[in-house]
Amino acid sequence: MKSSRGPSRRYLPNSPFNKPMPDPPADQFALQDRVNHDRYGLGRVIGVEDDVAVLVDFGTGRKRILTPCAKLFKL
Repeated sequence: MKSSRGPSRRYLPNSPFNKPMPDPPADQFALQDRVNHDRYGLGRVIGVEDDVAVLVDFGTGRKRILTPCAKLFKL
């Protein structure tokens, strides 16, 4: 006897009907955290501005980086 259902449906990862994955939680930076930036390299956090930006000393200079930043990783 045949099943009344048709063949199972294929999974399409780029379907517009799939629910989007939730964003991973943003990193919380504290003073003296070691960080890595894709462009500037290794550095140390020297200031935090209320989850808006972080000041990082990269050795060659200091940069103010807005958060969340996809290129800045906590080590």
